[in-house]
Amino acid sequence: MDPMIRWTIRIAQWFRHPPSRRHVMIMAVAIGLCVALVLVERVIGWPEWATPGEGGPRLVRP
Repeated sequence: MDPMIRWTIRIAQWFRHPPSRRHVMIMAVAIGLCVALVLVERVIGWPEWATPGEGGPRLVRP
């Protein structure tokens, strides 16, 4: 099935049976957190402690 037809059917079903207010709020909060993380990373930069070092962590294998 063509992806555009699949998305059109999905959107039509979404309009016939819209999500609850709680579901919309959960989606809005999740999208807002993602946007906030991207903005903080763009404005402040990537923290040094989150950057892997030269060799990375050593794995202990038995």
